[in-house]
Amino acid sequence: MKNQKIQKISLTAIFTALVFCATYFIAIPMPAFGYVNVGDAFVLLSVWLLGPIGFICAGVGSALADLLLGYAIYAPATFVIKALMAIASFFIFKALKIFKNNTLKFIISSLVAELIMVLGYFLFEGILYGFAPSALNIPFNLVQGALSLAISNIVINILLANKTTKKFILIIE
Repeated sequence: MKNQKIQKISLTAIFTALVFCATYFIAIPMPAFGYVNVGDAFVLLSVWLLGPIGFICAGVGSALADLLLGYAIYAPATFVIKALMAIASFFIFKALKIFKNNTLKFIISSLVAELIMVLGYFLFEGILYGFAPSALNIPFNLVQGALSLAISNIVINILLANKTTKKFILIIE
């Protein structure tokens, strides 16, 4: 029991770092505000692998990247948006238990999570800068979401195919 707690705490720290690194090191500025990254792939993976506690990895890793990249004004909104993405992805995945195909559940849950991201940043930037300028970032956020959806779904299927890593996947229990 104690080893499982230590394992979960360790994996939470590792996934927080992975979310941060994928967000921080692959940050491409957008024309209007913010930047495109692939951190969402690890936001999704963290919740699929760790369960609902993955929202901590999602929020903390992403918000920390915002702070260190000079987008401090985004950090609180990013924490909330990424945490909501993770929580939504977890509960949608669980709600889709009627489907036997995990890949379909991963795709649907990640699609909803990425739509939350696009809508969340549209609303946040709309309040901050106005909704017309905020709309300029929608296509870039959609590209970020599509890339992250693809990466996360490829990685989770590779992990599921590997017997050694399969034992760490907690959401599928």
